[in-house]
Amino acid sequence: QVQLVESGGGLVQAGGSLRLSCAASGSIFRFNVMGWYRQAPGKQRELVATVTSGGSTNTADSMKGRFTISRDNTRNTVYLQMNSLKPEDTAVYYCNVKHNNINLWGQGTQVTVSS
Repeated sequence: QVQLVESGGGLVQAGGSLRLSCAASGSIFRFNVMGWYRQAPGKQRELVATVTSGGSTNTADSMKGRFTISRDNTRNTVYLQMNSLKPEDTAVYYCNVKHNNINLWGQGTQVTVSS
C-alpha cells in the first residue's frame, strides 16, 4: 500500500523560493515516472515537471529555469525546487507517480506567492 506524503508548501513572497517533497511511503520499487502538477482556482490541472527513473526531466515552459525537479530513489522521494516564484505560481501542487498500471496522486499542498 503506497501513500504519497507531500510537504514543503506554504506562503512565500514573490521572488522567493520553496522546496516541495513527496515521499512514496510503503513502496518497494522505483516508479517509472514521478512528477508534480498544479491547479489554480478556476483553472485546469497542468503539468509542472516530471522525472523518469533514469533521470530524464520534463518541465513546463513557463517554469523552465525557475523550477527544478529531482528524485532520490533510495528514499522513493521526488522534490521540486521552486525559485524566483511569481504570484502566478499560486496553486495547489499535486504529487504524481506512475508505474505500469499504477497512477497515484497526492492530496495536494497549497503554495501561495504574495506580491
